Amino acid sequence: MANILVTGGAGNIGSSLVNKLAENQKNLIVIFDNLLTGSKSKIPKLKNVIFIKGNVNDYNDISAVFHRYNFNYVFHFAAVVGVQRTLNNPLWVLEDIKGFENILSLSKNTNVSKVYFSSSSEVYGEPFEIPQNEKTTPLNSKLPYAIVKNLGESYLKSYYQEFGLKYSIFRFFNTFGPNQSEDFVIPKFIKLAKSNKNITIFGEGKQTRTFCYIEDNIDTILKIHENSLVTNDVINIGNDREITVLELAKTIIKVTNSKSKIVYLPALKEGDMLRRCPDVTKMKSILQRDLLPLEDGIKKLIKQYEVRN
Repeated sequence: MANILVTGGAGNIGSSLVNKLAENQKNLIVIFDNLLTGSKSKIPKLKNVIFIKGNVNDYNDISAVFHRYNFNYVFHFAAVVGVQRTLNNPLWVLEDIKGFENILSLSKNTNVSKVYFSSSSEVYGEPFEIPQNEKTTPLNSKLPYAIVKNLGESYLKSYYQEFGLKYSIFRFFNTFGPNQSEDFVIPKFIKLAKSNKNITIFGEGKQTRTFCYIEDNIDTILKIHENSLVTNDVINIGNDREITVLELAKTIIKVTNSKSKIVYLPALKEGDMLRRCPDVTKMKSILQRDLLPLEDGIKKLIKQYEVRN
């Protein structure tokens, strides 16, 4: 039996991970989330899943949970997320540094076997090369969110060097699925398109992104966990098909057979990187299958929304 802590387990990736981990009845999964951006509705109602509301940045909150459950593994996915939210609340982002300290200190002192950390594509900043490779692409973090994620990676490397605490770092690129909040681009565009409302994009919409369907993300994480892969190392988790935001809007309008029009807004002053595209060679070698094409993922997501409603 394994006791597993998932901080941020009421969020998009965290809740999807919990669902899969809970399929093994020998796992006891504890979700620890302050519900700032997560939701209790995303948490699976299963006998081997426990939800505790609390703030990982508060040592008293999280230490009691560690000492009660004696965790074997920790997935530290709790974070303030969303470009605009992190730009508007930089001090909230900086508070997450305390969370790294709490999680790693407690993991080291309670004999946790391995810590998995949700870093971000944002650590690359404006890319020096495309695709962005875990080993060769220099990190160019500038915004508070990116800097804090970069610092989190350094914390894990330092705790391994000092105490031998094993880790895996996941640099997540845009991941979409049924548990993603509606303020992210794909759910937002789908909602607008289904209602035939205008879809707004910033600038000319030429900024590029890649979009990874949640199942590709979670399957990669599980294979890493179950086979002890990417130990004391970093991996990009995303899709390598690059698409402009304008193309994304047009694709969603086509798939939904919508009458929505595209409206252009002034470009954001900061936080809207021009390009994003990961080198996912390592991810594909672990998955041993093709990644789901974007249009197929969008169709799958729309069906899931329809079943839910």
